[in-house]
Amino acid sequence: MRDTVMNTVHDSMSRQGLTRPREGRLIAGVVAGLARRFGIDPWLARLLFVVVLLAIPGSQILVYPILWILMPSEKPAFATSPYPPAA
Repeated sequence: MRDTVMNTVHDSMSRQGLTRPREGRLIAGVVAGLARRFGIDPWLARLLFVVVLLAIPGSQILVYPILWILMPSEKPAFATSPYPPAA
């Protein structure tokens, strides 16, 4: 049951473009994934994250781990196998 729910959440976030990139992560890639989704530079998104953390302390400390769990990691280019199918 839990796996089905997580797969549904991951599929939904993937369709919306919310994935954690494999490249350019600092911790888990949550802020980099949000930046890519909204079309801004990852460093600007990280700066905004820190500024909001200073302005409204605590909320991001709860949100970040939740998004880390809910946001799927980006799939590699060869999602199934790096080898061509057998003839």
